[in-house]
Amino acid sequence: MRFQTPLIPGTLIRRYKRFLADVSLEDGQDVTAHCANPGSMMGLAEPGMRVWLEPNDDPKKKLNYGWRLVDHENGHFTGVDTAVPNRMLRQALETGSVPGLEEFDTLHAEVPYGQNSRIDFLITSEGQSDLYIEVKSVTLSRIPGLAEFPDSVTKRGTKHLQELANMVDQGHRAMMLYLVQRTDCDRMTLAQDIDPAYASAWRAATAAGVETLVLDCQITPEAVRIGKPLRMSF
Repeated sequence: MRFQTPLIPGTLIRRYKRFLADVSLEDGQDVTAHCANPGSMMGLAEPGMRVWLEPNDDPKKKLNYGWRLVDHENGHFTGVDTAVPNRMLRQALETGSVPGLEEFDTLHAEVPYGQNSRIDFLITSEGQSDLYIEVKSVTLSRIPGLAEFPDSVTKRGTKHLQELANMVDQGHRAMMLYLVQRTDCDRMTLAQDIDPAYASAWRAATAAGVETLVLDCQITPEAVRIGKPLRMSF
């Protein structure tokens, strides 16, 4: 998935009110960017970090910039926009680029299911069980090479795992798909110290038959693309 407009670099001044970030551009101008990430962004929002913004001239948007990447300045990037995974994954599914999910008949997004929930993607194929896919963006890494989820307590995420387990109980397939939006990780684990309830719910869902798929990303200031499968470690 290519960015709609070329990204421009800057230096993070501060992130505040969850969805706002002040950034100093290379021309000396200070701007406010939209931060499309409701999480804690642990380790990714320190003042002085090099970041990449996407400019826009959309009159419907309140801000002229969106924060897209953190540049670790060692050849690696982290994608901080939590809206990117679903857009990118939909493109990858439609082009048969997701390992193990290359062939299906129909793809539906944001389908109501469970208790007032919406599944990210529902895949159907004639003669096969429906596949419910929940997508999570993974950006936390506290140990080199190891991605972790979540970066803060997520009651909503725990509910999603329980909803997926219910789908399996009803005779469907269900999958938790973790998209690691970092280029410096080769494996993933659950941050049990941050949210033990989520880790417990994942273990229960897995025991109930919910599948897990972890994928990394290829990230540059030009585009973000689905990468290869990563292993889940404990």
